[in-house]
Amino acid sequence: MKGLYLAGRALPPGYFDGAVRRILALQTSEGAIPWFDRGVWDPWNHTESLMGLLIAGKREEADRAMAYLMQTQEKDGSWWAEYGSAVSLETGKYEGTGREPKRRDTNFIAYPAVGVWHHFAITGDEEALRRHWPMVEAASEFVLAHQSDHGEIRWAADDAETRENDALLTGNASIFKSLECAILIAERIGAPRPAWVSARARLGEAVRGKPHRFDRTWEKKDYFSMDWYYPVLAGAVTGESARAHLAKRWDEFVEEGRGCRCVLGQPWVTVAEGCELTLALLAAGQPQKARELFSWQHQWRSDDGDYWMGWQFEENVPWPQERPAWTAAAVLLAADALTGASAASRLLIDHMSAEPLEEAQRANPARRSKQP
Repeated sequence: MKGLYLAGRALPPGYFDGAVRRILALQTSEGAIPWFDRGVWDPWNHTESLMGLLIAGKREEADRAMAYLMQTQEKDGSWWAEYGSAVSLETGKYEGTGREPKRRDTNFIAYPAVGVWHHFAITGDEEALRRHWPMVEAASEFVLAHQSDHGEIRWAADDAETRENDALLTGNASIFKSLECAILIAERIGAPRPAWVSARARLGEAVRGKPHRFDRTWEKKDYFSMDWYYPVLAGAVTGESARAHLAKRWDEFVEEGRGCRCVLGQPWVTVAEGCELTLALLAAGQPQKARELFSWQHQWRSDDGDYWMGWQFEENVPWPQERPAWTAAAVLLAADALTGASAASRLLIDHMSAEPLEEAQRANPARRSKQP
């Protein structure tokens, strides 16, 4: 079955077992979840993968992944991430050397807060939430130390491999959502951080209205689809503005019947981008469009029931020939959001406003409830 139109309040039995198996097969004995076989690791995609495991009811494995995050965090709140872009054009396979550069990407460092809040939404385990709080607090403080007076956040720490003083639009939009989760965790455990609320508001203003502050050293602006839909996915652009924003470049990035292109000018759709755009459509109040887009992703399943990273549709081949853990996780997160199957199903599509937290709570009293 290539198409899948989700309905009801549960995931179709067995349909996503291959995606779950793929994440479990990639998880190491230490708890790390790398991108793919013998691939690199970073805290963002690791966190996305453990969220997928929680949706699948694999709490023990998800908890091992969370413990790995806590064990590998640096004293200053950061994580080192490996970057693995070495994919051969000839073979479509990852050909890493084991000497890939390591960087401290602020977006990657912020994202575990989303995983911690997601963990609490599904498990209701407040003890675990409090145990994870020091990790979230340290990471959030590290990230916000890289915010400029204009509101944007530097893409990475000033280390040997990352001297460029620049900010990435997609990364900053993602941090906007991560800070929301960090703020809600702080409120939940009785340790509010009003400075984070103000910082997030300034970040949202930058994402919405200061395009000149992003990708200053990058020539191909507007090249990646993520730069288009992430401000909506992360909740920086909402309501009618979100719908107009997505409509503006829909025909540039969406290939009818196939999915979302990763970049302009290439006959290549990627499953994770298709699933994230599904979530952005749900956040923008367009569920029918989201359901249709998600239905196209399943033609890119492998024989094992997991998902190829992407598909080159002119040559009709998977490219690259990798089945990343984070692709499987993105499928699970989108399916959960479409069905409402888990207690965390709306976490990535309902967003706190950028106004002060007390005002946001008055507008949405559900924020005070036990579950986020």
